[in-house]
Amino acid sequence: MALHVVSHLDPTRYQAILISGPGGLLTAEAERLPHVAVRLLPELGRQIHPLNDLLALVRLTQLLRRIRPSIVHTHSSKAGILGRWAAWFAGVPVIIHTIHGYGITPVQPCWLKHLLLMMERITGCITTQWVAVSQADIKQGHTWRLFRNNVQLVRPGIDPRPFQQVMATSDRELIRKELGAEPGTRLIGTVACLKPQKAPEDFVEVAKLITQSLPNVRFVLIGDGELRAQVESLIARYRLHDHVHIAGWRRDIPVVMRALDIFLLTSHWEGLARVLLEARVTGLPIVATNVGGAEEVIVGPSVGELCPAGNINGLANALIRILSRSAKPADLHPAASSPLPQEFHISETVLQYERLYDRLLGSYRDGKSPEAGTGSQFQPRSKRMGLTP
Repeated sequence: MALHVVSHLDPTRYQAILISGPGGLLTAEAERLPHVAVRLLPELGRQIHPLNDLLALVRLTQLLRRIRPSIVHTHSSKAGILGRWAAWFAGVPVIIHTIHGYGITPVQPCWLKHLLLMMERITGCITTQWVAVSQADIKQGHTWRLFRNNVQLVRPGIDPRPFQQVMATSDRELIRKELGAEPGTRLIGTVACLKPQKAPEDFVEVAKLITQSLPNVRFVLIGDGELRAQVESLIARYRLHDHVHIAGWRRDIPVVMRALDIFLLTSHWEGLARVLLEARVTGLPIVATNVGGAEEVIVGPSVGELCPAGNINGLANALIRILSRSAKPADLHPAASSPLPQEFHISETVLQYERLYDRLLGSYRDGKSPEAGTGSQFQPRSKRMGLTP
């Protein structure tokens, strides 16, 4: 979301410096943005590594002292810890963190969960403003006593227009063939990184159950990642080569969405998955796990169905109910996409951030401590802003 917001901010008002670890999928895209400076820190990796993390903290602090931003806004759990402490050590007056789901996950051992929770609580003491993408994350944060009244909801907005364009039937069939679906078959897909959070093995397990009784259904995984080998092994074990296709990363996601008949998301934890917004705007029936802010997007049977995380039978049964509504794949699409509330539009997201930033900066410039309920991600152009995704 950070990159999406950066690309939509008014460059005449804001100057952004994006600080990230190496190897991110969106690094090349960020470097092409004409008004965004990108700084890569080799030590800032995703995995916990005490020595590299300490080096990353030192390097971040040094960098922030050089660029002297008025605001640092962090995204993601690990970068959120390191980035906020680096900002504090560098004397940055306004420190903001956006919660995209928590780094405390169901798969971690208890000792690690307690350690990470303690770190979040301590780091919360130096956080000027928390931002959450879902009400579910706000509720969880209050349960964990991470914040009091210095948290604000800002949705991870999208631009709905590319997902609402009309697609010719012939073009749709060409894309479907690329994704492993012949004419007359139903195509169920997901767009997700192949990592534990997204549970791609569950996607294959669901495909196994569905294709046992409905052979004229195909599944496609749009994405790649660390679990690709395990997913391929599972496909081979279940002999699903003709039913499940891994398409890798694609840049034409709006086109891919319009080629699907149903969207399936099997995540075990989330903040609020923007891909659910994209599927909803496209008009796809959605089956997803009820994690994070999913129920804030899937608001009734006309949009889709939700199941507990890891409930393979529940997900499969929900798909079967949707598939049974129609004898023809094309009829699975509703006549029109579900209207997307304004709070989920990228224009509204950017507007809320700009207001948030201006209020915090205004409090600081007036000689006051930045007040709860205000915040900022990017610095007005006369000054600088550091951002760690």
